[in-house]
Amino acid sequence: MDIASLLVKRGLVTPEQVADARSQAAGKRVDQALVAQGVVSEEAVLRAFADELQMTFVPLKGTKVDPAVISLFPATAVFRHAVMPLSRSNGHVTIATSDPFDLESLDELGSLGNVRLDPVLACRDEIIELIKQSLGVGGDTITQLVAQQIEEGVELLDELPDELGELAESAQAPSVIRLVNELLVEALDQRSSDIHIEPQEKGLQVRYRVDGLLRLQPVPPEINQFASAIVTRLKIMARLNIAEKRLPQDGRINLRVQGREIDVRMSIIPMIHGEGVVLRLLDKQRMVFSLKSVGMADDVNEQFRKLIELPHGILLCTGPTGSGKTTTLYSALNEINTPDTKIITVEDPVEYHMAGISQIQVHAKIGLTFAAGLRSILRHDPDVVLIGEIRDGETATSAIQASLTGHLVFSTLHTNDAPSSFTRLIDMGVEPYLVASTVEGVLAQRLIRLLCKHCKKAVVPDEDYLPADLPRPLETLYIPIGCRACRESGYSGRTGVHELLVNDAEIKHLCAEQASAGVIREYALKKGMLTLRQSGYRRVIAGDTTLDEVARITRGDIA
Repeated sequence: MDIASLLVKRGLVTPEQVADARSQAAGKRVDQALVAQGVVSEEAVLRAFADELQMTFVPLKGTKVDPAVISLFPATAVFRHAVMPLSRSNGHVTIATSDPFDLESLDELGSLGNVRLDPVLACRDEIIELIKQSLGVGGDTITQLVAQQIEEGVELLDELPDELGELAESAQAPSVIRLVNELLVEALDQRSSDIHIEPQEKGLQVRYRVDGLLRLQPVPPEINQFASAIVTRLKIMARLNIAEKRLPQDGRINLRVQGREIDVRMSIIPMIHGEGVVLRLLDKQRMVFSLKSVGMADDVNEQFRKLIELPHGILLCTGPTGSGKTTTLYSALNEINTPDTKIITVEDPVEYHMAGISQIQVHAKIGLTFAAGLRSILRHDPDVVLIGEIRDGETATSAIQASLTGHLVFSTLHTNDAPSSFTRLIDMGVEPYLVASTVEGVLAQRLIRLLCKHCKKAVVPDEDYLPADLPRPLETLYIPIGCRACRESGYSGRTGVHELLVNDAEIKHLCAEQASAGVIREYALKKGMLTLRQSGYRRVIAGDTTLDEVARITRGDIA
């Protein structure tokens, strides 16, 4: 078959695009080169092949496969050739492939399963996704006692000790190394921020946190045999004590995965059925520290920029863990990071290294706490100071003193909204008049999931469904559908919603009088403060997210 002529004949590509693809093909077939360059979709090419070869093209979205059909073939061969058995009838097995010309793979599967195969065409990504759902991540590795070679693409940047002892022997087996690598690669492919490896009574459970929500990851039941070896391998990578199984341990792993540097923070806690592991994945190349990228509305962005340019005072960013506080403050520092400004940070841990900024890692075991570090760095003549988190009264008092001596102080605090920050600092033991005179602004923040641009659907809203505090009129709402691009979730990526409270004379008075957070909030709303809920509604009206997402992460403004 002349593939190029077929695609041109069907109007999928032009002769010029074919010529360009051939010049850059680097050994690929012309159709594969065209798909790789984004000239034509894989689905369009496969549908053309199906028509020409009198085959069937099958969308695999939502397909459920009988485990008995899969068990006819070795998992290793299914993974290696990226083909998926779908069903069995009259001694024939229907099998999905993305390459109708790869007859050797089909011949091998047919002989291994001792059945006749009826091939159908399907997109490669959908086949691989269905394989992982059916056999689990690393299914081919688990079926091997020892892999032939370690999975390429994952490189440990820190050298391991030469002598690890007998406990590490099983964890250093090539099959276990490859399995751990596959878990990491799959998590990064899904844009996960965390990997949860949890021992349960009936076996090991793996979950990935994607766009803020945990997602159960299919794994083969045989992974339970490797649970101890997986944890030990991770301990070795983080240079932790592999013999200690009774106490919590924290570590750090530096990796290069598929050419990208990944910083992994690891926490291990002993639980009833074994040691639970959580890995926080920090992809340095994907992080962009810019206020334009954090999702602030234009009016909030304008006010916030005025605050970060003040000569002294305290600017707080509040919200729960994982709400993007540190990213917002890093973005603010990046905006004011100039050669004539000395910026020093005290963090636990230092998540991202920034050029032109002096960063200090907290080390509580030797007495280098936030408060101790802050006292020392004030003698380093800084202009701007970032304190990773105000956790106690000592740190809060040190931050207040730093601002009073002419420094601009950035920090984070755990409160549910912006007005609560004033009362929180007072509860920590800071004098109310000091809080009133030093805190210049508080930014409360949450991360909200964005609708997938490829599959979101416009609908006419039902008035009875709309919340009472949603601005009217609203003619169109968007709802999630789910597609291949978003892995059927309907959402892809996250952005921030913000509540910015700027201090003024009245708030200073209320704070000094120890007014409640509710009173401060009521005054701020009268002055035009945009709440987290209202910020979320703006995103709904713009078609970026859903009402359900706003309700999930924010509290209503009307009691």
